[in-house]
Amino acid sequence: MIEPIVMPKWGLAMQEGMVAEWHIQPGAEITAGQEIMDIETSKIANVYESPVGGTFRKIVVDAGATVPVGALLGVVAPATVDDAAVDAYIKDFNDNFDWDAVASAAGPEPETIDAGGTRLRYLKMGEADGPPVLFIHGYGGDLNNWMFNQEALAAEQTTYALDLPGHGGSTKAVGDGSLDVFTSAVLAFMDAQKIEKAHLVGHSMGGATALALTVDAGDRVASLTLIAPAGFGSEINMDYINGFIEQKRAKKLRTVLELLVADPGAITAEMVDEVIKFKRLDGVGPALEKLRDGLMPGGTQGANLKDALSTLAAPAQVIWGKDDKILPATHADGLADSVAVTLYDGAGHMPHMEKAAEVNALITKMIG
Repeated sequence: MIEPIVMPKWGLAMQEGMVAEWHIQPGAEITAGQEIMDIETSKIANVYESPVGGTFRKIVVDAGATVPVGALLGVVAPATVDDAAVDAYIKDFNDNFDWDAVASAAGPEPETIDAGGTRLRYLKMGEADGPPVLFIHGYGGDLNNWMFNQEALAAEQTTYALDLPGHGGSTKAVGDGSLDVFTSAVLAFMDAQKIEKAHLVGHSMGGATALALTVDAGDRVASLTLIAPAGFGSEINMDYINGFIEQKRAKKLRTVLELLVADPGAITAEMVDEVIKFKRLDGVGPALEKLRDGLMPGGTQGANLKDALSTLAAPAQVIWGKDDKILPATHADGLADSVAVTLYDGAGHMPHMEKAAEVNALITKMIG
């Protein structure tokens, strides 16, 4: 009857997290999915949604403390369970918690593949029959942008997260910087992995890539989930794009990255440092500039794919944060009734990270 609330594992690299703030106190009645605390990791700060419902009985880890993944944070139990039993449960949990195993635990590692002559890095998680889920990140991102989504969906699906050309551990050669470079790379990856059909989940530039691929090769797409997709209007915040390319100092780059989210506090110092390290890699700067000039000529979006969405055979949905400062959520207005549209309060350009549980549920529903 006693249920634990433990430090979650958000992404493969996460080994520990800090409880930044509790939003509930002992005695509170909580529901599964309720936001009960803020957790800060080396990658990002985010709200933690309770996996269970019931009476919250005790805080085990106070705000400000850092503990390993899997460590007991709090306890839920009915009022019929006395305090002595709750305390005994906590003592037994902590006495039997394998701290060494947590520190040494290793998950799947990214791999690289030659896809039609292009080196692409990817991460595969899960193993199931049927079309896999293929995650496609946005401008300046990489496969780690799906840290809150891929592992959750991999419990029931085969999943792949891909680094597009110019990004992550993939080739930094981006050809003419057009969207065709990405669609060709994704199709080549599917061919190399012998994926006949996939559920595509694309964010921002990755959303435009997924949609363009579906227009060109609809028989390869089982469903389409577009998260704050590019290609739905001409407007784009070029202050973000140019700042991402140009800023090299942490303080100024942080200001740029904060445009991605509704809550600027979600951007951690280590996230800023990792972007700086990425931009120092050979070929990254020229690749980002080539993509900017190819995809956003004259400071506007070059692709116009919105009308094509209503003509596709594959089921499709669009997800957007109402506080998006990069691509306005109003770009989702006027879509056909056949396209499900979900807009989130309190989310910006990264709703798959800011509202991960809700977005994961929508993707799961879409893929059936």
